Amino acid sequence: MPKVLIVTGDAAEDLEVMYPYQRLLEEGYDVHIAAPTAKKLQFVVHDFVDGFDTYTEKFGRMWPADVAFADVDPADYVALVIPGGRAPEYIRGDAECLRIVRHFADEGKPIAALCHGPLILAAAGVLGNRSSSAYPALAPDVEAAGGSFVDSEAHIDGSIVTGRAWPDHPAWMREFLKILRVAAPAG
Repeated sequence: MPKVLIVTGDAAEDLEVMYPYQRLLEEGYDVHIAAPTAKKLQFVVHDFVDGFDTYTEKFGRMWPADVAFADVDPADYVALVIPGGRAPEYIRGDAECLRIVRHFADEGKPIAALCHGPLILAAAGVLGNRSSSAYPALAPDVEAAGGSFVDSEAHIDGSIVTGRAWPDHPAWMREFLKILRVAAPAG
């Protein structure tokens, strides 16, 4: 059974971890969650409240990470998923996380990044001369990394599929699965 890796950490957006996790399991992939350490992670829920200029944050579910970044051999995995939330803000500074992301980008393996997930692509140096969607407030981050920001629910640039946030799940995952099924069928 082909394996897909999700890289995340505490304060990841609950839906952005769990939706691809369950959707990929349903598709027949073995899905592992990697984080800075193999521990139980605390996810969060972001949503909008009337009168606020930005999203609010509430506690979501807790879920165990299967493996620490340092223990990941990315060659064992056929694809990578990078959920959003606040986790990307701090795991983008983790050298082991960036090592993993660069492997997938260098090998042309399918990558799905959503919301704040492209912050990790930027930190890994893989957005240069590429285009990427992301949470719209991250347009300056994508452009500072040498990429072009695209406001899209499912933007495809080679083997990388990006989207804005969890409302884009259906389109984002549909496009990612089209690429993944060709690159590494579940069987």
